[in-house]
Amino acid sequence: VQLQASGGGLVQAGGSLRLSCAASGRTFSSSSMGWFRRVPGKEREFVAGVTGSGGLRKYAESVKGRFTISRDNVKNTVSLQMNSLKPEDTAVYYCAANRYGSAWSEGDMNYWGKGTQVTVSS
Repeated sequence: VQLQASGGGLVQAGGSLRLSCAASGRTFSSSSMGWFRRVPGKEREFVAGVTGSGGLRKYAESVKGRFTISRDNVKNTVSLQMNSLKPEDTAVYYCAANRYGSAWSEGDMNYWGKGTQVTVSS
């Protein structure tokens, strides 16, 4: 599975951005997908995850109610709609795939895309 994230950019606090991740490979629909983020000097952290069927979604407490993860198994894409953005959401965002289960710790993810920068100004 190859992953390519896009959609990052600069936005004011309170604004919205939508990240997309395009996946190649025939195992996409059976892979759990996740979004993670990293702030310089800090460890990468889980943001949101969705199972292969889309039936289960999980969010970090810090983004609940503001971010929504979704996937399209026909187009092989996973998206992260980010609303009510805050300066503390500034980070490099990564999409990742778990080929074998529905867990979203960093060590569970088998494939990673290159990150996309999200910057939220105050």
